[in-house]
Amino acid sequence: MSGAAPIIRKLSDIPGYLISPDDTVRLAELAGPSHGTGTSVFLEIWEPGGAQPLNSHEDSAEIFIVLSGQAEAHSDADVHELVAGDVLILQPGSEHRILNTSADQRLYTITIMANDGGFARLVTDGTPAPLTAEDLGHLVASLAPTAV
Repeated sequence: MSGAAPIIRKLSDIPGYLISPDDTVRLAELAGPSHGTGTSVFLEIWEPGGAQPLNSHEDSAEIFIVLSGQAEAHSDADVHELVAGDVLILQPGSEHRILNTSADQRLYTITIMANDGGFARLVTDGTPAPLTAEDLGHLVASLAPTAV
């Protein structure tokens, strides 16, 4: 028994960040090292046409669960189309990037990294970029904006 109390976080209280001020992908750390786990879980939101730069995580597989939107996933020499309901599993060390191929719709994923190698800290040291009710509604319907 560890004796440590569980951590409960409210999605509506979790901030979003841009790793660099001009990025087109916002990330919100749902769980990570600062919460007592070596595995990090993020909500990632790509603006229409947005992409992250080519990147790699030597010691971590990265898993993307596509909640909504459409994308093109580049991993080393492979390119695959992604749509809502797809699960992309990238192997440690792969050079990858994801491009939101929609011109008018955001791409939403839940992203999981084991042994994140400091990635969560990179995110939370970034530029604050608040989440909207629309963003949160992709995770929990009751948090979505109500129609007027």
